[in-house]
This record gives sequence, structure tokens and C-alpha cells, in this order.
Amino acid sequence: MKPLEKFLKKQTSQLAGRTVAGGPGGGQGCCGGPGGGGGPGGGGGPAGGPRPLQRRQSVSRLLLPAFLREPPAEPGLEPPLEEEGGEPAGVAEELGSGGPCWLQLEEVPGPGPLGGGGPLRSPSSYSSDELSPGEPLTSPPWAPLGAPERPEHLLNRVLERLAGGATRDSAASDILLDDIVLTHSLFLPTEKFLQELHQYFVWAGGMEGPEGLGRKQACLAMLLHFLDTYQGLLQEEEGAGRIIKDLYLLIMKDESLYQDLRDDTLRLHQLVETVELKIPEETQPPSKQVKPLFRHFRRIDSCLQTRVAFRGSDEIFCRVYMPDHSYVTIRSRLSASVQDILGSVTEKLQYSEEPAGREDSLILVAVASSGEKVLLQPTEDCVFTTLGINSHLFACTRDSYEALVPLPEEIQVSPGDTEIHRVEPEDVANHLTAFHWELFRCVHELEFVDYVFHGERGRRETANLELLLQRCSEVTHWVATEVLLCEAAGKRAQLLKKFIKIAAICKQNQDLLSFYAVVMGLDNAAVSRLRLTWEKLPGKFKNLFRKLENLTDPCRNHKSYREVISKMKPPVIPFVPLILKDLTFLHEGSKTLVDGLVNIEKLHSVAEKVRTVRKYRSRPLCLDMEASPHHLQTKAYVRQFQVIDNQNLLFELSYKLEANSQ
Repeated sequence: MKPLEKFLKKQTSQLAGRTVAGGPGGGQGCCGGPGGGGGPGGGGGPAGGPRPLQRRQSVSRLLLPAFLREPPAEPGLEPPLEEEGGEPAGVAEELGSGGPCWLQLEEVPGPGPLGGGGPLRSPSSYSSDELSPGEPLTSPPWAPLGAPERPEHLLNRVLERLAGGATRDSAASDILLDDIVLTHSLFLPTEKFLQELHQYFVWAGGMEGPEGLGRKQACLAMLLHFLDTYQGLLQEEEGAGRIIKDLYLLIMKDESLYQDLRDDTLRLHQLVETVELKIPEETQPPSKQVKPLFRHFRRIDSCLQTRVAFRGSDEIFCRVYMPDHSYVTIRSRLSASVQDILGSVTEKLQYSEEPAGREDSLILVAVASSGEKVLLQPTEDCVFTTLGINSHLFACTRDSYEALVPLPEEIQVSPGDTEIHRVEPEDVANHLTAFHWELFRCVHELEFVDYVFHGERGRRETANLELLLQRCSEVTHWVATEVLLCEAAGKRAQLLKKFIKIAAICKQNQDLLSFYAVVMGLDNAAVSRLRLTWEKLPGKFKNLFRKLENLTDPCRNHKSYREVISKMKPPVIPFVPLILKDLTFLHEGSKTLVDGLVNIEKLHSVAEKVRTVRKYRSRPLCLDMEASPHHLQTKAYVRQFQVIDNQNLLFELSYKLEANSQ
């Protein structure tokens, strides 16, 4: 059995401060929400009544747990292995020979530039093998900054350096500017960041001559880069719009900037005009067109549309089911709270408003295909992107909670030939790549930072990333579902050949997300145990699959995968969970603040990792696909897979096909 297969089957530990359970061996598997029973992500509903939703529910069934381990309590200590289930002996090797590096900031005696302690130094840094072999981190351009005592001092020191005319346009200053914009949220909330920037410009306005002009130019450069980086995310930033507007008016009224930096001020005007700023005091913009959220409200016409980025303020349609499986369709903001959703459902059902404490008041429950139920608390928000592949929202009274069961179509399967038997591997692989490129392009680079570093506070900003991770899980379960629904052994072997071809073509397309997901679907325990079916494969396909498996081998911190992707030129669709794994090690491996001082080396390492995402998308994807009715049929099939995400059910199908296989 391959190390990857054994690795993914084990129940993994939890990250500090997060609930991270499950994996492909369990219900949801690779990248989805609530999972099926039977695996680590499974289990039936709670025996003792409703249990509250543990935050970041969609993370709890990601493939990520297979990559992540709880960091040691102290530097130098190995993380404890799982006692239950017996963790493989090679886990330490699979996660990297040295484990995560713990950056510690130490004060060096001597007067500091801001008074108090001296400059900070780090006795060690992340090796390239632990992050991305072939792409070693550049040296951070932070050395001249000294040691700020508080986070806001760091921003001022960056602006002071940018104010120097000799270094303002240098490559080092550009990296410095990018680092602070990408990572400021780690130590300074966006609203506070903008307030400090505003105050700095006002202060610089009181200075005469070139010195004051240089500081105002630095402030303009910072604001331009901030707006250019955030763009659509700013509509989710409460209070940021007013500060940006005030600073914009100050800059546009400054004649000295108009004389020296007319191009930059005009660009600022264009950015402010195009970026939607959320200003509470002003009239809210008219309601936007409703966007389709795939899977939870299936429509063939919407699945054929080009995917666009989601924001928390966007409106979607969603079905909320009743215990008798009837449903109401509501229109809701993506970021709506459970209380808001229940309010819409109540209005649809024409419930009368009565004082709190009413016994038959509605509760909202997420029900998975395995029967697992999760009670959503009234204050929870952005629940739509936390739902699993075949999970649905149910509104019911507390008395009817125990009677909730999954929808019949999620637990009943009909073996037989499906669309996969009638399409060519090249068509399927190309449509997978095209769709996943659309989804990957929708993910803002800052979503990676918000997802790892801000947890539930960043959920509204990570909707697109959550959907991409769900799609990864969907593809993995699609492969297992199609194989196990094929009853004829000969056709099943042909299907294995087709999926191996699809994985190889996806790799050739530089779509490593689809490649990984298809290989993991074939490595699903319910599929890999079909010994008689695998024996029917020709030798060349067995050898090809062995080579593809080797690329997904997690040994030496996924060395094979990292070497392959380091040689690829954009456009590339990376295996996104591995990027999140690297960022998580950066997050858990060192503190952001030590005695109130900012770990600047950590900020640079995080920004470098985020810039790899920017590099992968620096060129457009071009695939030559014919336009025909058959093409549209294949496109619709690939974008709306019908899958079984209940590992218990997958095993039942597997044992019906080959009862005695080992």
C-alpha cells in the first residue's frame, strides 16, 4: 500500500485553536464540509441531541489535516503522535526532515531606533525544503528598519524608507511595499492601518520642502498599492471606505503632488472610481444580480456560466428544507447569519413573530448524506460555504431535530453506465482544467492569508477559496463514485484506465489540483481494494499509475511534487491545500508578535508564499476546445458531478463488487 494512501486513511490531529478532523478516508474527504460516517470525518448523528457547530466546519473535512500536525508546545519538542489508530512511523519524514522552524526574535543589546531595545534578529529561518524547493526565499529587505516597539511603528518605518528618493523605485523597496500590504492584517487591522496612513500624510503635510514631499509620495505609493491589491475585498471592510475617501481627497487637493506625480494621482483617481468602497453613511448601492452558488442550488444554465468571484455582500439563492423534505427557496447574502436565514425562512412560512422563548421556534441544522447533523448557532455567519458536497440546510423545531434524515437522493444510488463512459479522457481533462482555472482565478491572493491567520473572522473574505477546496473533494469522490457504480469488471478496468489517462493529461495541462484529486480518488481505500479489477489493467497503465502516485508521495515534505511544480511556467493550477499547509507551518511555527514587537521575517516569508500564487496566475490559460453540443454536454457534466461522499456507502458498494479482495 502506498505511503500516501496509508497517510490519508489515518485520523489526524487538530491544529491549535481549530477543529481539524477528517480526511479522504472519512466522510467529506479531500476538501469539503461535513463528511460521511465510517471514516475519520464520518460517524452518525450525535446521540445526545443537537451539538453546536465548531467553527471553520469546512476546514474540518479538508485534505489539509493529512498535511498538518499540531506544533510542539515549545521549540525543539516533537509533536505527539496520535495514539488511537496508530500513526505511521514515517509521519515525521513525510512532514519534512526538520519539522516546522520556530522563528524566535531576540533583542540585541544597544539603543534601538525608536528607543528601548535594539534591532531584532532571528537565529534561524525556514529552509527552502520546508517551504518550496526550487524557489528559495529571497532575503527580506527589512534590515534598515530596525526594531519597532509597536506594530504602527513598523508602518511608519516602512514609509520613512519609501520616502528616500534614492530607494523609492528600487526592487527592494517594491518588495518591502508588497510585504507590508499583503501581511499588515497579521499585526494591524485594515481600518487601523488606513488610519495610521492617513495620520502620516497629515503629519507630512505640515513639513516644508523636499522632505515633506517625499513622505507624501511614500504615502501615495502605499495607498496605490493597497487599492490595487485589495480591490473587490474593500467592499467587505467596514469603516475602511470612509478613511480611504478622506485620504484620497487630501491627496487630490495637494498641488505639490500634482506637479511631481501627476500620473500617480490620476491612477489613484481611477482606482478609487473603480473600487467599490463601503461607506456606511452613504446610500447603499442597488441590489446586485443573484450569483449561483454551485451544488446547493443546482441549475444547468448557471453551471455553464463563467465563474466569478464571490463577496460576502453578494446575494445567492438557497434551498432550506423541512423535516418532511419539502423546502423553501430564499434569497440571501452570502455572509448572512443563521438568524438572518431563519428570519427569511420564517417569513416564507408565514410564522408569526412572538416573544423569545417560544418552544417551537426554528433552528437551522446542516445534515450530511451520512446522517451527521450539526446545529448552527444564531450568530454564525457565512454558513453556505461551510456545507459539504451533499449537505443541506434544514429548518426545524428542537423537538424534530432527532427525526432529521438526509434527502433520499443523497443516500440512494443506482449502479449503471454514466456520462463518463461516453466521453473521451482528453475532453474530460481539458474541461476539468478550464473549470478549475476559473475557480482558481476567483480566489483573491489575500484569501490564503485570511483563511490561515484569521480563522472565522476572515470567513467572508475566503468564500472563493472554500469553494475551490470543496471542488477538490468533489473530484476525488467523483472518481471513487464512478468506479464503484460500474458493476461489470471489464468496464470497471476500462474506467480505471480512463481515469489514469485523465490524471496524466491534467498533469500535462499543469493542472496539479485535478491531477492530485483524481489520483487520490483512485487511491481511495474502497477503490484500491478491488484487487481483481486492478489486475485486469495492462502493465503499462500499472506502471504509469505508479509514476503518478510517486508524484503525490508526501515523503520529505512532498519533495517530488515541489520539484515538478518548480519547473513549470505559468499558467499553473497548484495543489492548493499544500499552499495552505505551508502557510499554516509559518503561522504555527513562530509568533507574529513577541513582547509587542513584530516578527518581520515571518511577514516576509508569508508574503513570499502568497506571491507564488500571483506567479502561477501571471499568464492566461489557453486551451483549444471545440464548440459543439457535445462539448456543452461534457462541460455541464464536468461542472456538476453527482457524487457519493459517504465512505461507508462507498465501502458497501466495493464489497458488493469484490467481497473477498484484500
